Amino acid sequence: METKHSTERQRLYKSAFGLALFTIVYNIVEGIVSTYFGYENESLALFGFGIDSFIEVISGLGIAHMVLRIQFNPNSNRDKFEKTALLITGFSFYGLVIGLVTTSIYNIGTGHKPETTFWGVIISIFSIVIMWALIVGKKKVGKQLDSDAILADAECTKVCIYMSIILLTSSGLYELANLAYIDSIGTLGLAYFSFKEGKECFEKARHNKYCSCEK
Repeated sequence: METKHSTERQRLYKSAFGLALFTIVYNIVEGIVSTYFGYENESLALFGFGIDSFIEVISGLGIAHMVLRIQFNPNSNRDKFEKTALLITGFSFYGLVIGLVTTSIYNIGTGHKPETTFWGVIISIFSIVIMWALIVGKKKVGKQLDSDAILADAECTKVCIYMSIILLTSSGLYELANLAYIDSIGTLGLAYFSFKEGKECFEKARHNKYCSCEK
C-alpha cells in the first residue's frame, strides 16, 4: 500500500517529466519559427538560434529519459540512452559552431546585413520568459525531490537564457541603430555558448557528472 509520502514523490516526478516534455515541444516550435524567420529575413543570429533549439530537443529527450530513470531507480548512473543522446548533442553543437563561425566571417567580409531583426527581438523576449519559468519550475521540483540531477538540469537551462539575451541584444541594436555586422557579432556569441554546451555534453558522457553550467 502506497504511503502519502510515496504518492507525493510520484506526483513530483510526473511534474518533472511534464516539464521535460514541455521543454521538448517548446524547442521544436521555437526552432521552426526561428529558422523560418531567420531564413526569410536573412538574420543569421535568429537562424542559428533556431538550429540550437532543434539540438536542444535531442538533449531534452535525454533529460526526459533521465527523469524516468531516477524515478524508478534513484541511485542509478547515467545509462546508454542518455550517453548516446549526449554524444549526438555534443557533435551537433560542434557542427553548429563551425557553421555559425564560418558564415559569420563570410557575412562580415561581404558586408551582408539582415533585412530586419524584428522577429529576433520578439522570439528572444518570449524565450527568456518561458525559460525562466521552466527554471523556476524545475528548481522547485528538484528541491522537493532533493534531486541533484533535476536541479542540475535547471542550472543548465540558464544557458538558453544567456543565448536569448545575446539574440535580443544583437537584434535590438540592429533594429534601433542599424549597426553594421551586429547580427554576425551576435551569431559569434551564440557560437561561443554552443561550443560550451557541446563541451559540457562530452564531459557528461565520459563521466557520471551533472551539469556544471553554473560554474
